[in-house]
Amino acid sequence: MPKERLVTPSYCFILAANFLLYFGFWLLTPILPFYLSEVFQASNTAIGFVLSCYTISSLCIRPFSGYLLDTFARKPLYLFAYFIFMMIFAGYMIAGLLTLFIIFRIVHGVSFGMVTVGGNTIVIDIMPSSRRGEGLGYYGLANNLAMSIGPMIGLFLHNAGVSYITIFSYSLGACILGFLCASLVKTPYKPPVKREPISLDRFILIKGLPAGLSLLLLSIPYGMTTNYVAMYAQQIGITAETGFFFTLMAVGMAVSRLFSGRLVDKGKITQVIHAGLYLVCLCYFSLTACGWLIEWNKTFVTILFFLISLLLGIGFGVMFPAYNTVFVNLAPNNQRGTATSTYLTSWDVGLGIGMLTGGYIAEIASFRMAYLFGAMLTVVSLFYFQFKAAPHFHKNRLR
Repeated sequence: MPKERLVTPSYCFILAANFLLYFGFWLLTPILPFYLSEVFQASNTAIGFVLSCYTISSLCIRPFSGYLLDTFARKPLYLFAYFIFMMIFAGYMIAGLLTLFIIFRIVHGVSFGMVTVGGNTIVIDIMPSSRRGEGLGYYGLANNLAMSIGPMIGLFLHNAGVSYITIFSYSLGACILGFLCASLVKTPYKPPVKREPISLDRFILIKGLPAGLSLLLLSIPYGMTTNYVAMYAQQIGITAETGFFFTLMAVGMAVSRLFSGRLVDKGKITQVIHAGLYLVCLCYFSLTACGWLIEWNKTFVTILFFLISLLLGIGFGVMFPAYNTVFVNLAPNNQRGTATSTYLTSWDVGLGIGMLTGGYIAEIASFRMAYLFGAMLTVVSLFYFQFKAAPHFHKNRLR
C-alpha cells in the first residue's frame, strides 16, 4: 500500500506556527539571565527563581489544558493561548519592576503550557496515524531549527550591544507571523464528546507516569543547559561565541530527526530511547569535565565543548519523538490531549527543577557542580527507564 500523505497545507502551517513560536521563545532564553542580572541586579538564585516561574506556571496549566482540549474544540483554544503568548513579549517591554516582570513571566508560562499542548495535539489530529513518529519528528524539527538560530541570534544581538527592548520586539514580531500561520490551519471536525465525571485520569495519563518520571530526570540537566550554559562557559574561561553551542545542539537534533521518527514508526521505540539515554549520559559527564580540563588545554576543551553540544542534540533529538509516541500509544484516542499534556508536564517539571537547582548550586558552589549533579540524574533516568518504564510500556501499550 502507498504511504498516506503527510505533507498537507495545514501540516505546513502548523510547522511554521510552531517554529515561529519557539523562535520567539529561544531568542530570549539565553539572554534573560544577563537581562535580569544587568537590569535588575538579580543574584544567581533570584535569576533561577524568576526563570523557573515560567516553567512552574506552564506546568500548573498543562493537566487542565489537556482536559480542555479533549473536551472542547481545539483550534480556538490553541489560537487564544497563542495570542496571549504573543502579547506578553510586548509586556516585557514595559516591565520596569522585577515584580511586574515576574507577573508577566507567570502569565507567559501559562499561555506557553496551553499553546504547546494545543499545537502538539492538533498536529497529531491532522497527520495519518501510520506516519505519526515521522510526523512528530518533523514537528519537533521545527523546534530544533528555532533553537538553532534563536539563541545564536539573541546572544549575537546582546554581545553587539543591541537593546533588550529591540530583542523583545523581534520575539514579538516572530510570534505575530506565527499566529497568522496558526489561524490558517484546518483541523478535522471533532464531534462533541460526552463529558465524563471529573477524575484524576482526565488530567494526567496515569499509565504514562513511569515514562514521565524518566523524562523528568532527563529534563533537569536540560533546563540547566538551556539557561546557564553561556554563564558556565564564561565562568570556566571559554571565550568562543557560546551562541554556537545552541546552533550545534539544534543541528544534532535536526540530523537525528531525519531517521529517529522512522525507527519509531517501525516499532523500535524503547530501543531509540535507550540509545539516546546512553549518549546523553556521556555528554553531561563530559560537560562537567570541561570545568577541570580547561586548566590543562583550553583549545581542546573549547572543541570538546562544542562537540558535546552536537552530541547532546543527537541524543535528545532521537528521544523526543520516541517519548512522545510512548505517551500517545498508552492512551485511547479520546485522551490524546491528556497524553500530550502528561508528556509535556513531565518535561516542564524537570525544566523548572533544573532552573532552580542550577542557579542555587551555582550560587553556593559553581556551575560545574550543578552539571555534575545533572549528569548523575541522567544515570538514574537510564536505569529507571530500563528496569521500570520500558517494561511498563510494553505491558500496557494500546497500539
